[in-house]
Order: sequence, then C-alpha cells, then structure tokens
Amino acid sequence: MHIKETKGERHVLVVTVDNEPGILAKITGLFTARGYNIDSLTVADIAEDHAISRITIVTNGPPAVIDQIEAQLERLVPVHKVVDLTTAGAHIERELALVKVAGTGDDRVEALRLADVFRAQVVDTTTSSFVFELTGSPEKIDNFIILMRELGLVEVGRTGVLGMMRGASGT
Repeated sequence: MHIKETKGERHVLVVTVDNEPGILAKITGLFTARGYNIDSLTVADIAEDHAISRITIVTNGPPAVIDQIEAQLERLVPVHKVVDLTTAGAHIERELALVKVAGTGDDRVEALRLADVFRAQVVDTTTSSFVFELTGSPEKIDNFIILMRELGLVEVGRTGVLGMMRGASGT
C-alpha cells in the first residue's frame, strides 16, 4: 500500500527509453545501489513500432537524491528523457485496482454502497464475494481499501501509478 512514513518527498518520475532487454534491470539497479525503494513501477510500450517504452516510477527521497537519480538515469544510453512530474508542474496520477471483498448481510450491502460512492465497478460477483474495479488517484484507492478492510477485504491487486502532465504539451 502507498501509505507509509519515509524520509524525503514523494516523486513521480517518467522515463522514456528504448524498448530493449535489460533496460528495466539497469534502471531499478540505480535505485537498489543507493538503497532507495520503488513504491510503484509501471512499464508499457508506447510506440507503434514497439521501439520506445514509458516507465513511471514512484519513489521517496530528499530532493538532492532525486536530482542525482534523475541525472544518472539520463546518462544511461537507452534513456531518451527523464521528467519528474512532481516538480515539473500540474499533473494527474491514476491507478487501477481490483479489490476482492467477501461478506454477507449488512457488510455486503455496505460494500456495495461504498463501491457506488467511490465509483467502483463490480466485475465479478458470487453469493459471498465481490471483485471491484476502481480507478483513481493512489489516495482514493488507499481510502477504498481501508474501508473495505472492515467489511471483509480478501485480496488487492494494483497496477501502479501512471502520471501525465496537464495541458497540451507532452512529457
């Protein structure tokens, strides 16, 4: 889960790279070598010819360390661009989660009511459980999970954060 106490600030880094074997290992190795955790990591091919990938990394650290990580990422040969959305300006963040809740009676009714409030979709149901699909900010998903714990939370799967600058320009 994203709620935790760490030293430093939360940063969302977007790294555009050549889509080649081993690049993800090189990037995560930079974090490992400095003892910093990656809180969220998403990777996807973004080019029609499958030559470019976009990596979104959420991490925590003091500004000086984040600056150092950015500079070292930019020096890797297959890296085209590194953008720290946190410092670059207004941006949006979204995540997808699947949340399984088991319960009967009042707990089941309350789980459905809260899912409606959070705009979660029921994607699977049995007589004793639901699987909800929820998209939104990491904080929204964290809050939904906290509430579902009291109602019979069984399992959570999260995609990781995606981020993008607001406005007409790209990252």
